[in-house]
Parts: sequence; structure tokens; C-alpha cells
Amino acid sequence: MIIVMKQGAGQSQIEAVVARVEEQGFKVHLSRGEARTIIGVIGADEHKIQQEPFEVMDGVEKTMRVMQPYKLASRDFAPSDTVIHANGVAIGGQQIVVMAGPCSVEGREMIIETAHMVKEAGATVLRGGAFKPRSSPYSFQGLGREGLEYLAEAREQTGLAIITEVMSVDEIELVGEYTDIFQVGARNNQNYSLLKALGRTNKPVFLKRGISGTINELLMGAEYIMSGGNMQVMVCERGIRTYETATRNTFDVNAVPLLKQLTHLPVCADPAHGTGMVKLVPAVAKAAVAAGADVLMIEVHPDPARAWSDGAQSLNPHQFKQLVDELRPIAAAVGREI
Repeated sequence: MIIVMKQGAGQSQIEAVVARVEEQGFKVHLSRGEARTIIGVIGADEHKIQQEPFEVMDGVEKTMRVMQPYKLASRDFAPSDTVIHANGVAIGGQQIVVMAGPCSVEGREMIIETAHMVKEAGATVLRGGAFKPRSSPYSFQGLGREGLEYLAEAREQTGLAIITEVMSVDEIELVGEYTDIFQVGARNNQNYSLLKALGRTNKPVFLKRGISGTINELLMGAEYIMSGGNMQVMVCERGIRTYETATRNTFDVNAVPLLKQLTHLPVCADPAHGTGMVKLVPAVAKAAVAAGADVLMIEVHPDPARAWSDGAQSLNPHQFKQLVDELRPIAAAVGREI
């Protein structure tokens, strides 16, 4: 349930409502907009709480049941878009954020060189995997702590924020020492132990849609994180597995505007994994921006032909700069900027 306070409701009125909710054994989350404050009632038995006693309290405009199974992630819970801040980067606001970098960190010089190039082209977040989930146990699995140290050095030199993947609960503390944003990959979208643990952290989480996951499952994954207290979640469409084999995955461009309607969280798009083909990445990236994406995640490698992973879907620095230049007028056409 959400309790919508009247415009101009005083702090004492808000505190009185919060106290009444807590007296009944529930937790609250406050969403303060420019005009109104919305009080979210959180708890496993939230459906049992009575609406009527709250509707007659001073300062309360109305109460509403949130019908979706995801409560905190619902657009009903927070009508205004959530903006997440990571190392000086605002995610979910007017500016479309571009996250760029290689699939995996292959060495110090490589990631620092890439960081400088993607920043010059317009990226504000550096991506790169230090721990890599791979389909084959014989494939390169990442440099681990060494890779994290190289990412941190690249951040120090460029000022870019860092996003890198965390694969297990045991890795959270280590990865958290270095990263600005935790990435949860498609394979871990329903790793509920990991999601719950990330809910107890205070860093943003970039949650990818499962390999064959539904939009509802993606938002329920976000709910697992948010129910633990961490409201800094962004959700990413990265393509799903269908019967089509011409591309690596099927990028669901429908998901972008639908998610914008369903949730207040920043909506991201990963056209590299969505297609698996470098020639398709620019077109799908443009479609995602036109559809309303708040974030683009683009794989960029200084020499894709020699990449240790995902070279087939990685842009070289020249291609990346050209793409960002071509995205700017599209962003402007939908009232955004890059």
C-alpha cells in the first residue's frame, strides 16, 4: 500500500503517519517529490493493513493498493523518475548515460587506454569485467582482483565511474572496494541470495534481464534488492533467448518503453549482448535511445579482433565515437542529451 500525502503536508503529519505504520509492524519508505510525499508500506503481510484509518489522518490525501507483485519498483510507488548517483554521474535524469569498455579487463595498459578513448568519445562510465561468467569452464574467467585494481587506476586517471560484475555473495566485499556500480549479469538475475545481499549494500546495482526472463521477473529481481533497503537499482534489457538463431539474442526493444511505464527505476539497454553482432549494435543502440532508454551499455575494445571475449560484438574506438556522434541528434529529438 502507498499513502499519498497532501501537497504541503507538514513534517509532523508525515511523521505521525510513519509512526502509525510502524506501530502495526511494517516498515516504510519515503518518496519525496517536488509537490507531495508518498509513504510506501513495506512488509510480507502488507495486504492485510487497513486503508481507512490512514485516510482520515491529517495531511493524508489518499491511500492506494499497489496491485503489481513488485511494490517498491512500481511506478505507482514513485511517480517521478528515480535518479541514481555514482561517482558524480547522474543516472536516470535528462542526460543519457553511456557506459563503455571491454567485456573483460585484459591488462593494465589495455583498460587504461580504452578508458581514455571512451571518455574522449562521450562515455561517463567505464565497464569491464574482472570476474567473467563464461559458458565454457575453459574460457578466460577474468583477472580477478588484479583486474579490479586496473579499473580503479583507470578511474583515477580519467574520472570515469566504474561498473563491473559481481557473481556471488562471497565477491561482494572485494568488488565493492573498487567498483562504483555492481553489475548483476543475466545468469544471476534470479540468484536470490546474491540479490538479497546486494540489497544490504549502499551502492547502485545494474540488474540485467535473465537470458529467458520475462519483464515481470526482471522487476521482481529489482524488488529483491530494494526490499533489503538498497533503492539504487537500474534495470537492463540485454536481449532474450528465443527460437531465432540469426543473432546471439533477440533484443526486445518493446521492453524499454514498457519498463518506463511500469517502473520509476532507470532503464538501460545493452545492444551488444542483445545482438552479438557489431554491425547491428549502432542501429539497435539508436532504437533504444528513441524508445526512451536512460543508459546505453556498449562494448568497446581497442582491437576487437584480438579481444579475449566478445570481440564479435565490440566496437573499436573509431566506431564508438561515430556512434555517440550519431546518437546525439536522436537524443535531442526525444528531449534528451548525451
